[in-house]
Amino acid sequence: MTGGDAARQGGARVLVEGVTKRFGTRVTALDDVSLRVGAGEFVLLTGPSGSGKSTLLNLIAGFDRPDSGRILVGEQSVGELRDPARFRRETIGFVFQLHHLMAGLTAEENVEVPLIPSVSRRSERLGRARAALHDVDLDGRLTHRPGQLSGGERQRVALARALVGHPKLLLADEPTGALDSAASTEVLGLLAALSRRSGTTVLLVSHELDAARHVDRVVTMRDGTIVGEEAGGAGASAIPATAPGPAA
Repeated sequence: MTGGDAARQGGARVLVEGVTKRFGTRVTALDDVSLRVGAGEFVLLTGPSGSGKSTLLNLIAGFDRPDSGRILVGEQSVGELRDPARFRRETIGFVFQLHHLMAGLTAEENVEVPLIPSVSRRSERLGRARAALHDVDLDGRLTHRPGQLSGGERQRVALARALVGHPKLLLADEPTGALDSAASTEVLGLLAALSRRSGTTVLLVSHELDAARHVDRVVTMRDGTIVGEEAGGAGASAIPATAPGPAA
């Protein structure tokens, strides 16, 4: 087994089968959606606002349940979880458009927070937090608070926080939506590099035109359905420009 193949064993496969999700009687957010994501694969979900991308991430994370169909993350059936919070804590990392850092904590303290329920020794928590910040090139910002960091740096702290627990699946919902083009490219590059290094499976929602070249596969959604797929990488076609608007 090659190093790359070994790394990919650390990720969780994701299986979405025939999933439908309605809100009320008039809004069908997802309509019979099926998707397979291999362990360690980096997949981009794109499409116009309102196409169901963020709803799909929320269902995969167990924040909500589908009206029909099933979702597996690894060997776990998300709709049948007895303790969804524990599942999320032990299996999934999250990065959102807004960093949601605690203003009164330093970078290393923000990254430490997710480890508190499971790691009793603070020295170990801080050691892991510093290692995660090293992975996103923020060794020189360990004791800086969010207000002392640039937008790109804050989002890199959020990425370190999402990965410090070594999740098998990372869900990233418009993580570059509030960044300028240079910071966006930097964060997307880090996501791709960290995914390859750790083998973490990544599902990325983005409208960024540049995002397709960083991923293994591009899945396009529209009106609650998957309407197309193509390989990612340097040869991938640009994402059609759409106004980000509210998360779908």
